[in-house]
Amino acid sequence: MDQANGPLRLDLKGLKCPLPALHTRRALERAAPGTVILVECTDPMAVIDIPHLVGQTGNVLEEQTSQGGVLGFRIRRA
Repeated sequence: MDQANGPLRLDLKGLKCPLPALHTRRALERAAPGTVILVECTDPMAVIDIPHLVGQTGNVLEEQTSQGGVLGFRIRRA
């Protein structure tokens, strides 16, 4: 994935568990080391699932936000 165009954005709003975590896992597996992935989703379980996934896979959760029912995660591929 080319970082020259900025971070990779995943719009997963409206998807229900476990889909946000599965899509995030797939994006992390395909991304080059150092790639930043911005994930946005609305599934309340993602607040548990995505940080757990990131820790389990050895990647870095740089930021986690919640605004207007949208959960945001900034993840850096290790």
